[in-house]
Amino acid sequence: MFCLSHVFRGTLSILFATLIAALPRAQAQDAATSDSDGQKASQALFQKASNAGWSEVFSDPCTEDWKRHWTLDGLKAALTNDEEGMAFLAGPNRGEDTSHAVLWTKASYTGDFRLDYEYTNLNDVVEAVTILYLQATGSGAPGYGKDISTWRDKREVAAMRTYYNHMNLLHISYAAFNIGNTDPREDYIRARRYLPERDEGLADTGLKPDYARTGLFKKGVPHKITVIKKGGDLFMHIRNRETDRLCHWKTDSAPAIREGRIGLRHMWTRGARYRDFRISQLSKK
Repeated sequence: MFCLSHVFRGTLSILFATLIAALPRAQAQDAATSDSDGQKASQALFQKASNAGWSEVFSDPCTEDWKRHWTLDGLKAALTNDEEGMAFLAGPNRGEDTSHAVLWTKASYTGDFRLDYEYTNLNDVVEAVTILYLQATGSGAPGYGKDISTWRDKREVAAMRTYYNHMNLLHISYAAFNIGNTDPREDYIRARRYLPERDEGLADTGLKPDYARTGLFKKGVPHKITVIKKGGDLFMHIRNRETDRLCHWKTDSAPAIREGRIGLRHMWTRGARYRDFRISQLSKK
C-alpha cells in the first residue's frame, strides 16, 4: 500500500508540474488569438471608415511654394519644394528648442476627417520624433486662445511643452525614437490626446496601444500614409512596397477633439519629404 500510494503521489506531482509548465504556452496562444481577433476587427472597422463618403477639401502636391498652404513655427527649419515634393528639415542642433519646427495648415477642419500623403524619411537619425498634430486648438487660457494663429508669436521657438501645455489636439508620433537611442530597430508609433493647462505635462495622455519595432520609415523609402478620425476611432495605415501596418486607437476615453488645424512637427535634426498631401471630410447628404 505504501508503495502504491507513493507512486500515486508521484504521478500526481508529475501531472501537476506538466499542467503548470503548459500554462504559459496556453496563455501565449490565447494572447496571440486575441491579438489576431483584435487586428481583424480593426481591419474591418478601418475598411468601413475608409469606404465612407469622403470628399476632398484640401490638396497640396507639395511641389510648389509651401507658403501657399502652410504656416511655420520655428526659427531654424529649412523648406524647399521641387518636382519630388516638399523637403522639410528641422534645425540642426540636437537638444535645442530653437531647432524644433512645426508646419500648420492655414485652414481649420471640423468633425471627422481623412488624411492621405506620402512620407519619406530623409536622414539616418535614430532619436527624436516626427509628429502629426490633428485638429489643434488653443486651450482657451489667457494668452492661448482657441484660434492658434492668434498666438503664433509664442511659438517662434517651437518648444514641445508649449504645445502639450496649451493645446487640445490628437497627436501621433511615428518614425519615432527615444532620446539617446542608438538602435535603428527601436522605433515606435504612439498616439496621445493632449490635456492642457495642468502640471502633469504628457502624463496620462497616451492612447493604447503603442506599436514598437515596426521596421518602417527607413531612409529614402516612400511610405503612403492614410489617417482617419471617425467617431471614437483613430486609424493610421502605413504601406510601402514591401509591407503595410495598421494602427488603431480608441479616442473616447478623453474629451472629444472636434475641430482645429493639422500640423507636421519635426523635432531637432529630423527631416522628411512630403508629397501629395490631401485632406477629406465626410460628404454632406
